[in-house]
Parts: sequence; structure tokens; C-alpha cells
Amino acid sequence: MRLPLPQFATGDRHPNHIAEVIETTSTEFLAQCLEPEDLSFPSMPPFGSWVCSVDEESGNQIYAVVYYATTMPIDSVHRARALGLSLQDLREEQPQIFAMLRTEFRAAIVGFELSSQNQSYNQRVYQYLPPRPPQIHQAVYQCEPEAIIKFTEELDFLRTLLCINGAPIESLTAAAIRDVYQLRKADRQWLIKAGRSLSVLLKDDYDRLRFILSQIHP
Repeated sequence: MRLPLPQFATGDRHPNHIAEVIETTSTEFLAQCLEPEDLSFPSMPPFGSWVCSVDEESGNQIYAVVYYATTMPIDSVHRARALGLSLQDLREEQPQIFAMLRTEFRAAIVGFELSSQNQSYNQRVYQYLPPRPPQIHQAVYQCEPEAIIKFTEELDFLRTLLCINGAPIESLTAAAIRDVYQLRKADRQWLIKAGRSLSVLLKDDYDRLRFILSQIHP
């Protein structure tokens, strides 16, 4: 059974600091969302949204895309049961409920940015797996729009998304593209470039390509 994360003073916490790594592999990590200060459920990052963490040893910034999220009881033995109450009723009558649940998400690593301490590389971004993933208990942040725009100048990350195991990869790819397209303020040229990249990657699988494109709404 996983215990809830210890919650420390939140006054100095960065507003984009949403979670903490609790499991990590070379290709992805599992993070537990931090509990909010008020009586509400932790904010669950949207499917296909972009998050980042740090490999503390190298200082590299690790970029990942959320492909799975869940809210469940901390106690893995007892399942949550329906109470027939609104959220406001829960706050008033069953406030302990909020401390008995945890929200977790899995994020697939799609690339990294070299540490700012390594000036010789001018903080290049790389769209392949980093030498090391973020470690246990590292902070996880929602990516700043500027960082996502910079990272997605190239589109090699699409190949990584299309190879993720255990995820609805067509819907995930479409969601990630939609998110970037919105952040880029409906940059149609970028969207056309993304579509062409997908057509090359899926040149032998028209059905999958069509399914992805059908979920992207310019």
C-alpha cells in the first residue's frame, strides 16, 4: 500500500509544481499529484498534456506526455463506494474523504533539454530518451507554454508517442498535437508540418493515420 505523500508548506511552491515522481523507468515515470490546500481533489493533468521533471544528477530537464491518470483510495484493500453526495456535501459531511484518495498519472518521456550549466550546447533540446529519467521524489511540473513551443519545433517526438506500450496511442498523439496547436495560437503551418510527419511515419497504415487526423480539429 502506498502512503500519502507528506505535505509541506505550500507557500513557496511553484504554481506549476503539481506532482512528485514515485516510480521511474528509462521510458516513463509514475507521479502522485500533490494534495491541494483546500478540500478538493488533486488537479489531474489532462490526457496528452505536457509535464517536465529533472534528472538531478545531470541537471537535464526531462519532457514527458501524460497518457494515463487515475484517482483511487490510498488503502488498496478497500474500494471507494458511491455516497450519493455532491462535492459540497462531501466537504461538509465527509471531509475526511479527500485525505483518503490519491491521484496518480503516468507520463511517457519524449525528450530532454541539457542542463543550463552546460553552456557549450546552448540548451539544446533532444527528442529521444535521456541518459537517465527523473529520480524518485523529484518534482513534476506542468510545462510552460514557451518550453513546449521550443521543444516542438521539431517533430521527432511523434515517433516516440506512436511506440508507447499500453496506451491508446492514436488518441494520445492527436491530443498532444491539439495541445501544442492551441499553445501555438492556431499555427496552421505547424499543424500541416505535423500532419506530413505523421503521414511519413504511418505511410503503411492509412487507417491509423486517418483515425489520428480525425481527432485533430483545426
